[in-house]
Amino acid sequence: MTQSEPLPVDGERPTGPGRAPAPRSAVRQIAAASVGNAAEWYDWYAYSYLAVYFADQVFPKGSGNSLVPLLSTFAVFAVGFFMRPVGGLLMGAVADRYGRRTALTATILLMGGGSLLVALTPTYASAGLLAPVVLVVARLVQGLSVGGEFAASTTFLVESAGPGRRGLFSSFQYVSTTIGQLFASGVAVLLVHTLTGRQMDSWGWRVAFLIGAAISLAGLWIRRGAQETRSSVPQQAARPGLFEAVRRHPRESLLICGITAGGTIAYYTWTTYLPTYAQVTSGTDKGDALLAGTVSLAFFAALQPLGGLLSDRVGRKPLLVGFAVGFAALAVPLLHAVGDDFVSLLIVQCAGMVLLTGYTSVAAAVNTEIFPARVRAAGIGFPYSVTVALFGGTAPYLGTWFKESGHPGTFPWYVAGLCLLSACVYLTLPETATRPLDR
Repeated sequence: MTQSEPLPVDGERPTGPGRAPAPRSAVRQIAAASVGNAAEWYDWYAYSYLAVYFADQVFPKGSGNSLVPLLSTFAVFAVGFFMRPVGGLLMGAVADRYGRRTALTATILLMGGGSLLVALTPTYASAGLLAPVVLVVARLVQGLSVGGEFAASTTFLVESAGPGRRGLFSSFQYVSTTIGQLFASGVAVLLVHTLTGRQMDSWGWRVAFLIGAAISLAGLWIRRGAQETRSSVPQQAARPGLFEAVRRHPRESLLICGITAGGTIAYYTWTTYLPTYAQVTSGTDKGDALLAGTVSLAFFAALQPLGGLLSDRVGRKPLLVGFAVGFAALAVPLLHAVGDDFVSLLIVQCAGMVLLTGYTSVAAAVNTEIFPARVRAAGIGFPYSVTVALFGGTAPYLGTWFKESGHPGTFPWYVAGLCLLSACVYLTLPETATRPLDR
C-alpha cells in the first residue's frame, strides 16, 4: 500500500480501480452486471419467440413454400449465434485494455442498438432486399454484443466480490440470464394474448424489441454508476494483443473449452430444447411443455445463489464433478423418462436443473480464476464463445436431426458423452476457490 492510499478503517477494504468494492457497493455491482445481462438475453430470446410473426414481413416466400421465410429467419438467428466468438474476442480485448466498465457500456449499447434496429426493420414489401439486410446487420450486432457481454460481465462480477464471495457473485450470471429469458417469454405471451393475429403480424412484434431497447437504456444508466474492478493498462506497459491470451495461455484456453463443453450442452438441452424434445419424442401437449419449461426456469434461477454460496464453502470442484458425473450417468434415463404429461416433464426438468446448478452457479468464478487479470476477459470470452457455438447452439438442431433420421435415442447419449468428457477435465482442475484472485 502506498502512502497516498488511505488506510482501511474498521477492517473495510480499500476501494478503487482493481480492487473489490466495499460491501456497501456490492449490490450496485451485482445490479450493474445483472441488468445488462438480463437485457442482452431478453433481446436474444425475444427474437426466437417472435420469429414466426415477422418472418413473412421481412423475407419473401420462395417457390410457393410458406416455410421459407421462417427458415430464413432462423438462419439469421444462427448467424448471430456464430458472431459470439468474435464478440468474446473483441469486447474481451476492450475489457482487458480499457477496463471492464468500458466494455460493459459498449456491449449494452450494441445490444440496445441492435434491438432498436430489429424493431425498425422495414418490410420486404416496402423496401425489398433492404429488409433482410437490415435484419442480418441487427443480428450480427446483437451476436457481437452477447459474446462480449459474457466476457466482460463474468470478469466484472467475480472481480467485484470480496474474499469468500466469488462463488455467490458468480451465480448471478445465470440468475440474470434466466430472468431475461423469462421476461422475454412473458412479454411474448402478453402481446399474443392482447393483440389480434393481424396486429401481431403487422406491428405487435416490434413492441417487444422497443421494450428491449428501453431496458438497455436503463441498464446503461445503472452501469455508469458502477465501480471499475480493474483499471486500464498503464501507459508505460504494452496493452495486451488481440490473441495474446490464446498464444501465451494455450492450456488455460483449452481448459475453458473442456469446462464449457458439457455445461453448455446440458444447459441448452434443459433450458431451451427440452420442451421441444418432449413434443417431438413423446407427444407432450405444447401448452404443457411451455408451462413446465417456465416453472422449471424460475426454479433454476432460485437455485443459483445457493449453488454459489455452497461453492464458497466447499469449493468449485465438488460441484463441477457432481454436475458432470450426475449428467453422464442420468442424462439418458432422465430424457427417456420424459412422458406425454406435464408432471413427468416437470420432474425431469427440475431434476436436471438441480444437477445443472453445479456448473452454472460456479462457471463464471472458475473461468475468472483460471486467467491472469491482464488477459482475463479475452481469455475467457473467445474459447468460451467458440465452445458454446459448437455445442450449445447446435443442441436443438442435433436433437431434431437425430429424431428425423430415426435415431431419437442417440441424442441423450451425445449429451452424456460430452458431460463425461468435461468430468475428466474437472477432475484435473486445481481447487481455486481459496486462492487470491490476481488483480
